[in-house]
Parts: sequence; C-alpha cells; structure tokens
Amino acid sequence: MNLEAFVLGCGGMMPLPYRYLTSVLLRRDGDLFLFDAGEGTQISLRRLNLKWKKINAIFVSHTHADHVTGIPGLLMLSSQVDRNEPLYIYGPPKTAEYIESSRKVLDMYINYPVIVKEITAPCTVHEGSDFYIRAFPLQHTKTCVGYTLEELDRPGEFNPDAARKLNVPCGPLWSKLQSGEPVTASDGTVVRPEQVLGAKRSGRKFSYVTDTLYLPSIANEVKGSDLLICEGMFADDVADQALEKKHMTARQAAVIAKDAGVKKLGLIHYSPRYTDYDLTVLLEQAKTVFPETVLTKDRMTFDIPYEE
Repeated sequence: MNLEAFVLGCGGMMPLPYRYLTSVLLRRDGDLFLFDAGEGTQISLRRLNLKWKKINAIFVSHTHADHVTGIPGLLMLSSQVDRNEPLYIYGPPKTAEYIESSRKVLDMYINYPVIVKEITAPCTVHEGSDFYIRAFPLQHTKTCVGYTLEELDRPGEFNPDAARKLNVPCGPLWSKLQSGEPVTASDGTVVRPEQVLGAKRSGRKFSYVTDTLYLPSIANEVKGSDLLICEGMFADDVADQALEKKHMTARQAAVIAKDAGVKKLGLIHYSPRYTDYDLTVLLEQAKTVFPETVLTKDRMTFDIPYEE
C-alpha cells in the first residue's frame, strides 16, 4: 500500500511567485487527506495532476488566512464534478464558522455533504480499518493543532511451510490465518494465527506540525514518525521574533525531530523574508541537530515506505 506526501506549498504569511502557502496532501492508496490549504493549493494540485475531487478530508491547523484561504475554491470546484461522497473538514474552534460564512457570502453551490467537526481536545479525529488520524494541541496566537496519521501494526509474514506441517491446506484457510482468524486443520486440530505468522510488523506514521512555539510535548506526539513535516520559519538570529510571534526556528524543529526519533524531517512554512537561496541557512542550522533534515519545496514528493 503506497503512502506519499505532496508538498503543495511551503511558504508562510504571504504567497510568493515561487512559493505558495502551506499545504500538504497525503495519499494513502485511494484516500487523499489535505493538511491546510493556503493560496495556490489548487494550482499545485493541478500541476501534480492529483485527483483533487477525491479528497476525503481536510485537516485545518488553525484559522489564520494563510492556512485556509484555499478551501473555498476547493469546495466550489468539487461541485463541478460528480461527487456523492462527503467531504470532512476538521479543525479547531472557528473552523465551522469560517466554512459556513464562506458558503453564505460567496453563495456557494454545494451538491455533496460537507461535514465540519471542531476539535476541542486531543483526540482521534478520523479513522479507517487500519489507520487513524489524531489531533494534538500546539501553542500559537490562535488555537492551533497538529496532526499525525498512524497505521496499525500489520500481521507478521505468513509461513507456508509451517501451515503445511500443521495440516492446513492451501486456500481459503490460509487467508483466514493471515487475517488473524484461527482455523481447523484437516486433522481436526485448531491452528492459531501466531503458529504460522512471524512477529507483527509496524505500520507507518506521518506527522504535520506548523505555527507553534517550541513545546517539548510535540516530540511525544510525533514520536517515531517516518516523516515529520514541521515548520522552521526562522533562523537563529531572529529567535526572539519567533518567540514573540509564537513560531519555531529551524533548529527547534530539529530538536523535536531528534527527541522524537523520527526518520526524516521536512522543514516547511518559511518566512517570506527568506529567498530560496537564503533557506540554506535554515537547513544548515537544523542539520547540526538532526542530519536527516530536508527543505521542502513546492510540489516536492515524499514516498513513505514500510520499514524493511
């Protein structure tokens, strides 16, 4: 099962000609999950040829304009195609008010269900049969949340030789064992899944954190992520401004990544004061703490494979 993250925009505060506002799309086979939607989101979706009309849910970090102004266009655009599936929108308080007022003022024609759920405490906000998406608190000038998508553990590898030795014939019984069900062998004995399966294999984890002060608690929430997309808005020389505006420096993002034992850190949500050339300073400062750091760029793609 493929798991891919697409950076649709990596900028903060204002869109630039070469840098759209922060937005990340996560594709997990047929499911599409959008994290924030700043200006330019639709353009990057088009340029990456992503099937935006199949977006299952939008996860809003907070209701500052640079994270939500792309949502009304997506809502209206989705009404131009045949869509019956509901679109879920999750976010902190004010999310529902923003969506409803946008629909009313713009007189939107919406021909599919839009279900808005506001987050008031750390919780699982969305889930499927083998994964869940959790929201947790951040600290910004407005109520703000981060998100993690975590897959459940997968069954261990099936051992055909062990099944044959236990008199379980090849066929539907093998499938039942692989799905965790005990079966009755041809000799009448009951064979349990753990007799023919190896150790459970861990699933994958994706985390999204932006617009927050540095908080040690974030590391616990994103612990063990295969990919952490995290704001690194400022360099060390303006750390006082980061603190005042309740943002993080690139170095602080790297501290979180290191403490959380993540596999890869992708910096995002850069201040417009930095040109693409200037961003190398952010990368260098982060890598002194966490070497597996990369600078995200608009339309960059990350493949998130299973651990071998």
